[in-house]
Amino acid sequence: MYFIYILRNIHGRLYIGQTNNLEQRLKDHKTHHGAKFIKDYGDFKLVYNEEFRTRSDAMKREKQLKHWTIAKKEALISGDFELLKKL
Repeated sequence: MYFIYILRNIHGRLYIGQTNNLEQRLKDHKTHHGAKFIKDYGDFKLVYNEEFRTRSDAMKREKQLKHWTIAKKEALISGDFELLKKL
């Protein structure tokens, strides 16, 4: 299985990534291995994730989410699907 995930740092900034091992990837982020975002912006919290059967599907979704507005990402994170449809 593959995952896309959204992290929020202590300043409210969002990071979107994808992995085939979400638990390990979060551990890597916590020890500052991997994404420059985490090294530069500090502690974070996992606020959203989705599961996919293929890496290709996960990568497509990651790319899609990275092009969304902040408002649309926040609606997804909060589960406000009515607002998400309007945005």
